[in-house]
Amino acid sequence: MNRAILFISAAFIVFASPACMSAAEHSQSLHSSNERELTVGTVQRQITKGMSQASVAEALGSPNIVAKDEDGDETWIYDRIASEVSFSSDSGGVVGGAGAAGGGSDVMILGGLGGSYSRSAGAAASTQKTLTVVIKFNGGGRVKDFSYHASKF
Repeated sequence: MNRAILFISAAFIVFASPACMSAAEHSQSLHSSNERELTVGTVQRQITKGMSQASVAEALGSPNIVAKDEDGDETWIYDRIASEVSFSSDSGGVVGGAGAAGGGSDVMILGGLGGSYSRSAGAAASTQKTLTVVIKFNGGGRVKDFSYHASKF
């Protein structure tokens, strides 16, 4: 009888893959670079009137355009365009089966059960962002005024 229980235990096999992720989980795990990223928040937090040109360059990096007007005042323009395209996918499933057999003259049990399930999920995203920052300096090299415009589509 112990051999029959051993055979039944050994014959019962269920395989499952619990590590599958949903499309929403993939979307949240997509990589986005934040190193030296110029954002509206960065401008609002770090740029103030009266700030020196060196401090602005340290906070925002080098401008795309530098221009001087007839009074000798400089204007720095930061113009950034970013495209982000991401794709993530996942698939998985569950396969199961059970069966039993007994040997010898004591017990003979035969049976079977089987089934399967599979699925796949994915997420794709494409985003365009623009940010233009205009910083005007006075003759002494201090921030006189600044403005910005951001869009995302």
